[in-house]
Amino acid sequence: MKPQDFATLKDDDQAALLSESTPGAAEAPAAEIEKSPAPVPSKKGGRGGDAKTSVIRDIVELVVVTLGLLIAIRWGLAEARYIPSSSMEPTLQINDRILVEKVSGHFGLPIKRGDILVFYPPATQLPGGKDLSNDPLTVFGRLTGLPGLPNEPAYIKRVIGLPLDRIRVKKGVGVFVNDVLLPEADYMKERPAYDMNVLGDIGGRTGSGFAKPYGDKSEEIVVPAGQLFMMGDNRNNSADSHVWGFLDQKRVIGRAWLLFWRHLSPPDYPRILEQTQSQE
Repeated sequence: MKPQDFATLKDDDQAALLSESTPGAAEAPAAEIEKSPAPVPSKKGGRGGDAKTSVIRDIVELVVVTLGLLIAIRWGLAEARYIPSSSMEPTLQINDRILVEKVSGHFGLPIKRGDILVFYPPATQLPGGKDLSNDPLTVFGRLTGLPGLPNEPAYIKRVIGLPLDRIRVKKGVGVFVNDVLLPEADYMKERPAYDMNVLGDIGGRTGSGFAKPYGDKSEEIVVPAGQLFMMGDNRNNSADSHVWGFLDQKRVIGRAWLLFWRHLSPPDYPRILEQTQSQE
C-alpha cells in the first residue's frame, strides 16, 4: 500500500516599502533626480531567478514532508505487505495484501498465542546468513519501504508458543502446548508430517541449506524468556520455528491486522471443455 501524494501550498510574503514624506522633497531639482543611479539588473536573472529558486525550494519541501509522513506512518502506525509464499495457507494466499499494525507494539500490548506476526527471521534465514544491516541506505529502505532500496525480507507466521511454554509435535496428530493439543482445525491446512519432542529435533532444509540450530540436544522444547515459537498454518510447507528455532521478540515488525485485497482467479476447468466449445 503506497502513501497518497500530498501537496503543499505556500504563499509568498509580500512586503510594502513605506517611507515618510519629508518637507521639500517634491521640489527636488530635475538635475539632481537625473543623477540618481539607474537600477542594476540582478546577475541571477532578476525575478526569473527568484521564481526558479522558489520552485526548487517548494519541491524540496514537498519531498521532505512526504518522506517524513511516510516514515511516521510506516514506523508508528501501519504498513502494507504482500504474501509471497504458501506457508500460511489456507489463511493467507499467495499475493494477498495485508495491513500490518504497529500501534499495539508501541503501547506494549502483550503478544497472544494465535496472533499472526510479521517479523525479521533469525540471521541464519537472511541472505548470506548476515543479520540486519545498519548502514544508512538500508535503514532508510527499512523505514520507507521504497522500491529500489535495500530491504531485508520479512516472514509471516502464527504464534504457537509463548515464553516458558513447552512445545511438542506429534506426527499426524498436531501440536501440543504444555501437554494440551491445540484445536487448529479452523486454520491449519493439514496435520504435521513430522515428530518434534526435543531441541535436537528442530531443524530441516531451508533456502540457504540445512539448519540444525540446537544440534543433538535432548532437552525438551521450552520457549525461553523474550522468545516465541512461530509456525505457518501450512505446517508441511513452512520454514518456521520447527526448522530454525525460537524467535526473539525484538525482531517482530507488527501484527497482521487486515486483509484488504485478494486477487480472484477463475476455476481451472479441464481443457477438453474449451475444445468442445470452439467446435460448436
